[in-house]
Amino acid sequence: MFASSSVVLGIDPGLTRCGYAALAPRAGGSVVAVSMGVLSSLKEDPLPRRLALLQCDLEALICEVKPTAIAVEQVFFQNNVRTAMSVGQASGLVLALAYKLDIEVVQYTPSQVKSSVAGSGTANKVQVQKMVQKRLGLSVLPTPADAADAAAVALCHLAVAPLANSVKRASLGVK
Repeated sequence: MFASSSVVLGIDPGLTRCGYAALAPRAGGSVVAVSMGVLSSLKEDPLPRRLALLQCDLEALICEVKPTAIAVEQVFFQNNVRTAMSVGQASGLVLALAYKLDIEVVQYTPSQVKSSVAGSGTANKVQVQKMVQKRLGLSVLPTPADAADAAAVALCHLAVAPLANSVKRASLGVK
């Protein structure tokens, strides 16, 4: 089980809007939102500046919430190539930063996240938002959508990690 001080930082990567949600598991299976929101950059700014600002914002966020794990949504397909590139760049930045800071980092596909949170890999955004709202005990639907998606990624990790860790320990022969 997770220690009471553990925090999972969920990331819905994007260059214009990078959603984040820091969630802390509690006794009895409840989860508390420590922090949730969006890191943003101006489309008009040059790409290197946008990436540098996102990196600084992510480092400050990580310093603030002190996650024990970072869960990132992995995007397999985008209709818009430009969007796919910016999502990939933001995702790569998060992965490299987590590695550099020696924080466990994992990726989940959108269907894994939806299945874990809403019970169906084909759930729509509103269904996911409603389940995030319910799991976090929020009085209203979490917004913006990027932050809700990041919370769903963190919830997915909280659901999947205990089994994954047990399998890993078993394969290593550790009790």
